[in-house]
This record gives sequence, C-alpha cells and structure tokens, in this order.
Amino acid sequence: MDVQNLQNKYPLLITYLESNGYSKVYIAGLKRDIQRIIRQAELRGWKTYTDAYLAYVATSKSASYLRNKRTNIGAIERFEKQGLYPDRCHRHQILRTSTYDLLPVEFKSVIDNYCSSEKRKKDTTIYTESHNATTFLLALHQKGMDFLDKITESAVLEIFYQNGRLCRSCSYKKNIAAVLKACIPFFPQNVCTRILAYLPALREKRKNIQYLTPVEVSRLKTLFTASKSTIALRDKAIGLFALYTGLRSCDIAGLTIADIDWANDLICIRQQKTGVPLQIPLTATVGNALYDYLLLERPESGHPEIFLSLRPPYTRLRSGSLSNIAIKIMKAANIRTKVGERKGFHIFRHHLATTLLGNDVSQPVISRILGHTAPASLNAYLSADFLHLKECALSIECFPLGKEVCFE
Repeated sequence: MDVQNLQNKYPLLITYLESNGYSKVYIAGLKRDIQRIIRQAELRGWKTYTDAYLAYVATSKSASYLRNKRTNIGAIERFEKQGLYPDRCHRHQILRTSTYDLLPVEFKSVIDNYCSSEKRKKDTTIYTESHNATTFLLALHQKGMDFLDKITESAVLEIFYQNGRLCRSCSYKKNIAAVLKACIPFFPQNVCTRILAYLPALREKRKNIQYLTPVEVSRLKTLFTASKSTIALRDKAIGLFALYTGLRSCDIAGLTIADIDWANDLICIRQQKTGVPLQIPLTATVGNALYDYLLLERPESGHPEIFLSLRPPYTRLRSGSLSNIAIKIMKAANIRTKVGERKGFHIFRHHLATTLLGNDVSQPVISRILGHTAPASLNAYLSADFLHLKECALSIECFPLGKEVCFE
C-alpha cells in the first residue's frame, strides 16, 4: 500500500467516475473510504489494503456492508497499484496473494516444469490442472513438507479423506496426476512416480444433468416473441443465440460484427475454448433479434464486440455477465426459480443437443454444430434423450406383477 501515491492520484479516479455517469452515492462512498485509508493507514499501522478491510470486519457483521467494502477497497487497490479504473462489469475484490506464491521452491518448480512442458494443451486445461496441483502441494507444505522426497502416503491420503470420508473429487485427483506425470523427466529417483502411487483409486461419478422441460421451452419462446417484452433487446438476442445456436457463453460474449455474415446467413467464429473455427447458420429468428438490438438499442461504441453493457461506460460483456443475463431471462419467464435449479446458459446448449438427438440427427453432425473436438463430448447429453432411451428399455412381460403394485 502506497498511501502517498493514493493521495496524489485519487482525484483522477473521482473525476473519471463523475464523467462516466457513476452515481453520487457510489462516488461519495468510495471517496470516504479513500480518505479514511489516507488518514488512518499510518496511525493504525496498515501495511496492505486487506488491513484496511479487516478494520471494517472488526466493527460490523453485516454481509452486504462488508461485501460493499471489499468491492470499494478492491477498486481503490487496483487503481493505486495498477492504474485501472472501475468498469461496471466486475465487482473488484481485494487483491490476494496467489496460492503459487506460498509454495516452497521445489514445489514451485513442479508447477513451472508442468506449464512449460504441456503447452500443447488448452490454456484452460493447463490452468485447471496446475491450480489443482498447486492447492495439493500447498496442503502438503502446510503439513511441514517442503521437498518431494519428504511427501508421505499418509499425508496425501489426509488431503483426500477427512474423518474417514472422501472430500476430494476424481477430477481433482486426475488433474494432480496429470501434473505429476508431466514432471517425471524433471525429477530424479522416480519421486513423482512414487507420489502418483500414493493417490487413491477413485471412481469417476457423473451427476444427472438438468434439462429444459417442454413447458420451460414454451415459456422462453413466449418471452422472446412477446411484442412488449420485459427484457432488454440485448438480453432477448443473447437468449435466442443461446437457445437456437448452442454457442457457449464465452463465444456469445466475444461475438463481433465481423463474425456475422449477413449475405450468407452464417455465424463464423473461432471458439474460445478450443481455438477451432466454427461456422453455423444464422436463422431468421436469431438474425432478426440481433438486427433489432443493433438498430434500436446498442449504444455507439468503438468496441468491436456486439453485446455491450447497458450503462456507461459501454464495455464488452464477459462470460460472468451472461450468467446474470441467463438468471434474468429465467426469472422473466418464471422458470427455474427454486434454489439449486440450473440457471446458466449451458442448459440451453444442452437443450439444443438433446433436441437434435431426438430428431435423429447423427451424432457427428451434432458434434460439429456444437463445436466439439472429441466425439465423446456428446456423451453427457445422451442421458436426456428420452425418446431413444425408451427404445432401450427391457420388456417385463416375463415377470408377472400383482394387481396391487400396478399404477393407473
């Protein structure tokens, strides 16, 4: 925390907020927090912005109040340290020390060697596997182990089991194993192979995937086609994109004007998850909703992305923003209002896959439409293909049932 730097620069932050339409209440609250930090940092011995936040924790138990303080202080910290202004799209939290930074030297080298040797993998895969391995190694470090040859089987099993019950998933174990396997050539005496042998044998489980019912689909279509809709044109266009194209949220958020081939009614993108090009039809339903948004609601902006925030400063949407839009759409359609019900746009993608399966579209064609790079990726959607699952049911004619167990 550089209090002098904050004192010199914070008027620029206030000017930015005022000129970009932020509310007077928000600006006043942020200004009070800045002035409090400047006045009391030296007096109370605050060394970090986390110290400033903990001072609020000591005086209040209100979750909403403390969440507001985390957001404000996080925005102040990013501005003072990185020169970044708030963007309305994110609730900036206080910067935290990364898990990687807490590892001892040899454990860091495991992560470094894995990341440097596995560049052929997708960035998201590398991040997930290295993050899981980092938390695993940090847990071992917290048990007093700073070197790979000091790791014991009992310590490894304690990470996976607490009070005799499994507390880690099979995918967590597989990600750790992937990192250790990649690091075998970098460490002597088969140390990584030994730790691999300590990992428990876990059975992979797959939960039943929730799906859109015919009633829910009908309500969504009614919402999207209503002449006086309760949702913005932007949200209507995004919802139709998700329902009829099956695009992932990250790809919808990243759509640009150049991705739409109006002359040939095509959507042409490079998928963010796989990096593979994808070309799918632009139907009249989706195209008309997109045209209405571009013509009637989208603000003028230098951003190439199609979908922007509804309030200034008009910035591109992120995947997290689309999750909020999905919740808003489902609330407007009066579906999936219960706690625990799946509310993200991926359920729209799942609906498209199962609809195509139910209409006897071949699996390779569905995989191409969804942009899958591996045919096995479609397996997760087969559990909701009820039409064809019924064809697999066995007859019970050979097993007579008593009248009392039959249901009308």
